[in-house]
Amino acid sequence: MSLKIGSLTIDCHDPRAVANFWLAALPGEVTYEDDEAGEIVVDFEATSGSMRVLFYKVADDKQVKNRLHLDLIPEDQDAEVKRLMKLGAKKIDIGQRDVSWVVMADVEGNEFCVLVPDEDDDEEEEDDE
Repeated sequence: MSLKIGSLTIDCHDPRAVANFWLAALPGEVTYEDDEAGEIVVDFEATSGSMRVLFYKVADDKQVKNRLHLDLIPEDQDAEVKRLMKLGAKKIDIGQRDVSWVVMADVEGNEFCVLVPDEDDDEEEEDDE
C-alpha cells in the first residue's frame, strides 16, 4: 500500500491574510491560488523536504482549541517569539502550565508552539566543525 499526506489544511476566513502571515514567518512559496474557491497552497521548507499547507476559506468561526498544530523549532526562542508577535501572532494560554515552549496563535487564532532550540541540532553543528 502507498499512502502519502497531500497537505495540512488550515481552515480560515481570510486565506490570503493567514497565508501571508505564515509566509512572513517561515520560508516558503505559493504554489497554487484560486481566489474564487478560497484556496491558497504554500510549500514550506521543512526539516526534510517540504510541507504543503492548504489555506482554505470556511464560513464558520473557530470555537475550540486546535486538535492539530505546528511546532516550530527556532535558533533563538525569545527572538522568534518577538518577531512572530510583530507579524501579528499573540501568546495564548491553553492551560499549558509551566512548560519550555511558547503557545501562540496566528492572525485568525490558529494555535502553534515555538519550542526551545533543538539540542540535537547544536550537537550536529559541533560535529560538522
